[in-house]
Amino acid sequence: MSFAELGLAEPLVRAVTEHGYTQPTPIQAQAIPAVLKGGDLLAGAQTGTGKTAGFTLPMLQRLNGGKRPAPRHVRALVLAPTRELAAQVNESVVTYGKYLKLTSEVVFGGVNINPQIQKLSRGVDILVATPGRLLDLMQQGALNLSAVEILVLDEADRMLDMGFIRDIRKVLAALPPKRQNLLFSATFADEIKALADSLLNQPQTIEVARRNSTVEVIGQKIHPVDRDKKHQLLAHLITEHNWFQVLVFTRTKHGANRLAEQLGKSGISAMAIHGNKSQAARTRALSEFKSGKLQALVATDIAARGIDIDQLPYVVNFDLPNVPEDYVHRIGRTGRAGATGEAVSLVCVDERDLLRDIERFIKREIPREVIAGFEPDPNAKPQPIQLRSQPGGRRNNAPRSNQPKKAATAPRPAAGGPRPAQRGSALMNRSAANSQSRKQRSGER
Repeated sequence: MSFAELGLAEPLVRAVTEHGYTQPTPIQAQAIPAVLKGGDLLAGAQTGTGKTAGFTLPMLQRLNGGKRPAPRHVRALVLAPTRELAAQVNESVVTYGKYLKLTSEVVFGGVNINPQIQKLSRGVDILVATPGRLLDLMQQGALNLSAVEILVLDEADRMLDMGFIRDIRKVLAALPPKRQNLLFSATFADEIKALADSLLNQPQTIEVARRNSTVEVIGQKIHPVDRDKKHQLLAHLITEHNWFQVLVFTRTKHGANRLAEQLGKSGISAMAIHGNKSQAARTRALSEFKSGKLQALVATDIAARGIDIDQLPYVVNFDLPNVPEDYVHRIGRTGRAGATGEAVSLVCVDERDLLRDIERFIKREIPREVIAGFEPDPNAKPQPIQLRSQPGGRRNNAPRSNQPKKAATAPRPAAGGPRPAQRGSALMNRSAANSQSRKQRSGER
């Protein structure tokens, strides 16, 4: 099937073809016709399956030829959890819409708000934003959302994890009741289904991959090693195999900084990216990593969420994630669009229980390989992993399944009941505690 056969107009097909794509991915093949019909959509797909094009292409087509937005007004709003993801969504809008007379802007925190206010004053067809900065602009009267025709919640699962539910509620209250709603998520967790039920109006549902599945083309491997030899082993692997564009995950921001410094001392060009880094530093690190100038990028989970690089070959879990679902998110950074990829995890005795939880979640045992010279001490005793608070009050080393059950979502009202934004209030109220974490992750605004 071609993009033209999905119902896309010639200017969009031309732009996609020039970008190097000739055949839609499964999520695109299902989502594009659904969005073109004008109804609401709930779409779940593994990271790297092309879901961004799945909503940007049909959104561009639906907006094309419409009336120009009034000053400070927006016709389509895309909410994304991080600066990097917002910037890359806007890049897709610009790339695919190059032959259309539509305008787009991206707004996020960490940079001067005044240029953003000036650009929005003229009105914009498509606005891509992080929730925190969008609220700042709304409070300053810099934009009006009363004419929004299409709302997209991208990476909705991560927005819930990061405690954006209260921000989303405030944005929804400013939107017109009649609009098209598109909710995209890397997983179909129960919380996402509850959110969708409260916000979407008779949506079409698409799920390309199971919520606990991993990308089959990714080679997964465990290297057992002592905790104090992890950075030496990582440097050995990168140097021995001449790896480039290695995305390395750590548990903490401090750990990311320390590891990047250690790799640099080993002659490996590396930079860290996390919420405490300035926007300029994050942009520079991503740019150098994408261009191949940077051999390794060390990142925390939230900062890496927006990284979208074609054919990223290597992902390394320097620290295992404390939530099994995050393992799937991490290794999904590689093996994209049919390409092969390799996901390596350096596991010490402290992480034995975390590894067991991950293997139970993905329903498979990950092969082990001990590297000569880095054999772990068989007598090593596990030490407790440092606890740190996560958004929503979840301790970082506690699986979600162990958390107290949330209150059931209120029954959906019959036809003629409250509009979607009102129907979502019960769910959002019980999730509002997550927004207390905004101070902790203010760097992501």
